Amino acid sequence: MSPMGALVRLEVADGIGTIRLDRPPVNALNDELTGSLLDVAREAGSSDEIRAVIVYGGEKVFAAGADIKEMAEAGYVGMSSRASGLQAALGAVAGIGKPVVAAVTGYALGGGLELALACDFRIAGEGVKLGQPEILLGVIPGAGGTQRLPRLIGPSRAKDLVFSGRMVDSAEALRIGLVDQVVPDDDVYSAAVTMMSRYVTGPAIALRAAKEAIDHGLDVDLATGLEIERIQFAALFATEDQREGMRSFIANGPGKAQFTGS
Repeated sequence: MSPMGALVRLEVADGIGTIRLDRPPVNALNDELTGSLLDVAREAGSSDEIRAVIVYGGEKVFAAGADIKEMAEAGYVGMSSRASGLQAALGAVAGIGKPVVAAVTGYALGGGLELALACDFRIAGEGVKLGQPEILLGVIPGAGGTQRLPRLIGPSRAKDLVFSGRMVDSAEALRIGLVDQVVPDDDVYSAAVTMMSRYVTGPAIALRAAKEAIDHGLDVDLATGLEIERIQFAALFATEDQREGMRSFIANGPGKAQFTGS
């Protein structure tokens, strides 16, 4: 658990860790928040108590992007360092070896959308607005928008959003695969809890292996990806969960195994 008043808190309940952004009014991603996000993401990834993760900005807004006032007069050297820090923080979120969902309310723009893209899944409220508006400021996305976005929705759709800087609503976001589920605004967090609850009693090591195989496989050629998969698959035969899963299947059929995460 993180202290109250922190810009990013880690709240744990029933095996689910919630990474909670709390920098009113719009959770702008300044350097302090970014540094806290890096620390909290690493904590969530290393905690044995946490089996799945929700990234949440609160009932009103997910994150409306970087703090432009901090950036407006920055030069190359300063922004190179700052962009590296933001990429590191979002990379830490992406690197959590557990299922992670972004529970998106209100706005997820610029760095806010890039944070959602660093998650495995995205659940959005009906009233959300999402986009990469950096081009309207004379720059481009700097924390994954030109890389994670085209990998998710395809290059031409990503170019449309990045080149235009326009915002999309929940219906379009669902249609193009930018989000996975749309629910009433008041139900976003509870829907995220429901989604993540299915993984709390799952085989934690196998879930991590599946995530690593998929994520790393996207960055390499097919032959290398298949080798990554083979190694991860074979390694799971050293786990207790593999033995429990297969023995339970033989004895009781699918879906009855009691996994321990070991």
